[in-house]
Amino acid sequence: MRVKLSFQIKLFLCLVAFSCLLLTLIGAYTYHQLDAQLHRDLGARAQVQAREIALIPSLVSAVEKNDPGQIAALMKKIRASSDASYIVIGDNRARHLYHSEYANRFGTPMVGGDNKEVLEGKSIISIRKGGIGISLRSKAPILDENNHVIGIVSVGYLKSHIDNLNARTLTQIVGSIVLLLIALFIFSWLLSKNLKRQMFWLEPKEIALLVRQQKALLEAIYEGVIAVDPQLRIITINHAARELLDLRQPASTLMGREIGEVIQSQPDFFGASQLRHDTHDEVCRFNHVRVIASRVRIMQEDVLQGWVISFRDKNDINTLSSQLSQVKRYADNLRIMRHEQLNWTATLAGLLHMQRYDEAIRYVEAQSEGAQEILDFISQRFSSAALCGLLLGKYSSAKEKGVELRFDPACQLRQIPAALNETELMSIIGNLLDNAVEATLHCDAPHEAVELYISDSSDELVIEVADRGTGIAAEVRDTLFEQGVTTKDDKGDHGIGLHLVASHVAQAHGSIEVSDNDPHGAIFSLFIPYEFRAASNNAEV
Repeated sequence: MRVKLSFQIKLFLCLVAFSCLLLTLIGAYTYHQLDAQLHRDLGARAQVQAREIALIPSLVSAVEKNDPGQIAALMKKIRASSDASYIVIGDNRARHLYHSEYANRFGTPMVGGDNKEVLEGKSIISIRKGGIGISLRSKAPILDENNHVIGIVSVGYLKSHIDNLNARTLTQIVGSIVLLLIALFIFSWLLSKNLKRQMFWLEPKEIALLVRQQKALLEAIYEGVIAVDPQLRIITINHAARELLDLRQPASTLMGREIGEVIQSQPDFFGASQLRHDTHDEVCRFNHVRVIASRVRIMQEDVLQGWVISFRDKNDINTLSSQLSQVKRYADNLRIMRHEQLNWTATLAGLLHMQRYDEAIRYVEAQSEGAQEILDFISQRFSSAALCGLLLGKYSSAKEKGVELRFDPACQLRQIPAALNETELMSIIGNLLDNAVEATLHCDAPHEAVELYISDSSDELVIEVADRGTGIAAEVRDTLFEQGVTTKDDKGDHGIGLHLVASHVAQAHGSIEVSDNDPHGAIFSLFIPYEFRAASNNAEV
């Protein structure tokens, strides 16, 4: 079974293995350099001693006389003060006159094969196997007054002596390496543990997965999200943020830039005084776009690591509010219809309790005749059940307010354009009818009817709503479909309906015409094609 090691253990083992290899190489290199330096130093020391001994006048005289006793007496003092392994004096025929270690070598040949150059008057350093073993030695010629070679001085250090010196050096190196390894073991373990703690005890694969998940989540969020560090430099920014703020640069080019260079905010959303506390759903302006923004501090162990800023377009909130208001109006229409039905039922029940059956029958026939007629007309002319329900609700709502909703006899709708869904169609018709009824109610009673025409008889859907209301003021005619623009006195909840209508029509590649309705009022005419063509991209709204 394969054992799976954690990141901390893997990192520790890698650091230890690398440290061992590195220290081993460093130790071997250091040992090699020290060994070479030791050989150079001992060779130079042997050469200096050999040359100095060869220049001693009494030694030169003793060699000329071939007096081994005098040579031995002289060299005894010198040998006592020298650290060399041996000192040898030879004649001009390379025969021993003196050996510091073996006195019985007198007259025997000097071995090693390196005497020729010395007898020619040169000083040498060599490694040879002599009479007592392999050694590093230096030989110098002994010259008489006429500069003739009369003898040889050999000063040497045995290899065993050099090995002992190297062994002490190697022991020191190994000891230092062991101490360094112990220190590196401790350091590696603490480093790997600290890194793992900073990684929240996660494995690299888990961190990589979290990074990919974070990136996917940021891109999936509908709201704009920007994270900045304590110096207000951008750490991350998602696609929604760049799209909302119309930032054309790739996300990679925005990383590291100060937030103030990318976003101009009003009021100062990134000021030092503002950053001291979190904020939620604050209305402000980012790069001339009105947004609802939130700012939350990133804290780690009570240390500020930065901020996360999320924001969304304020117009989206307004649009959602309008759609919710539309749903509320649908509910109000159902409430009105229920209220009328309860009144009708109560009246009928009263007549039946009084046993006035003939009057009850006439009342049912009277009430049913008009309701059944409009119900039959709507259900036969429009294939969408939701649209039928909307129109019945708007009819009853307008009737309760004292306004008649009149349908053109040529109305019909069998198919909704592909670029428009059922909800958007209901929003268009519902908003136009609401505006027409409200405009009519602003005129004195009795109120004239609101007329509705819906037809799909041609290659486009035609919707026309005409009222005899107050009409459209000249100062708002050019901006009528902009968000927030309204002709009503109470502007708190208005200014969105026509903006939604224009948005849905533009999305369906349609057009809107607004004209006056003589003698007063307005006519809204909508044209939505069933098949969109490239040439129709220039449709006006």
